[in-house]
Amino acid sequence: EVQLVESGGGTVQVGGSLRLSCRVSGTTFDRHEMEWWRQVPGKKCESLVARTGRDREIYYRGVASGRFQFSIDDDKNTMYLQMNRLRPEDTGEYFCAADASAHDMECRSERRLGHWGQGTLVTVSP
Repeated sequence: EVQLVESGGGTVQVGGSLRLSCRVSGTTFDRHEMEWWRQVPGKKCESLVARTGRDREIYYRGVASGRFQFSIDDDKNTMYLQMNRLRPEDTGEYFCAADASAHDMECRSERRLGHWGQGTLVTVSP
């Protein structure tokens, strides 16, 4: 069974940094497209960055480009999202996921596809 467990959320001041972790079990990274998603208030679920399985290509989307960095430690079966220069509008719930789809819906929607972590909250205070 594929399981993903996030950690590392919390409260940080504007301009600060956080590193989210996602420990994966029951599979290996190369078998899946791995992603980080987020749910911020008033918006639909948003994909931030994706890493393809076999080719290991990383694609940053929108707000993640230039401020966020995706990485994987295969030895620890853990992937990370380093978030820098955080803004109040980055406040929300962050999810790691494998082979996921959740476009135009809430991240916790029953219609979402793939394997998801439980989510971790990030609060950026002014």
